[in-house]
Amino acid sequence: MKKFMFFICLLVGLSASAQFKSATLQASGLTCAMCSNAINKSLKTLSFISSVESDIKTSSFVINFKEGADINFDQLRKKVEDAGFSVAKLQVLTNFNNVAVQNEQAVNVAGKQLYFLSVKNQQLSGEKVITIVDKNFLPAKEYKKYAGQTKAESFKTGESNGVRVYHVTI
Repeated sequence: MKKFMFFICLLVGLSASAQFKSATLQASGLTCAMCSNAINKSLKTLSFISSVESDIKTSSFVINFKEGADINFDQLRKKVEDAGFSVAKLQVLTNFNNVAVQNEQAVNVAGKQLYFLSVKNQQLSGEKVITIVDKNFLPAKEYKKYAGQTKAESFKTGESNGVRVYHVTI
């Protein structure tokens, strides 16, 4: 019973109080306004998105999330790919409430397992931008750079014990 209670306390302690507010997604392969429009329409079909604004000059999209919604970064990526393009960068504005992060450690943030890479040990409070550095969320050259900085098996597979893990940096 003591082990069970310790495990529950550990899970509660590791679960961080935070919320994903918005994201800036940069797409690659866009050549015209129609390309941008295709991604914009595709993204707007996701139930957790409240609005999408595109910037044709930078091939980027500002995505606002519905408050309290369960955000799925893989669905964002898939919608971009379904429109015929790829994600070059995904940065997420996250509101942290005194969350301790350490390099090469995972923390549960808003129901997502975030594994921090290339960060110093710190307490995060307020709005911070995190960048997802998983495969297919940035160019191959940048992915390889981060792959060289970690030995975590989850970086290759995207999972740990059957749970989706997003690898991020600040």
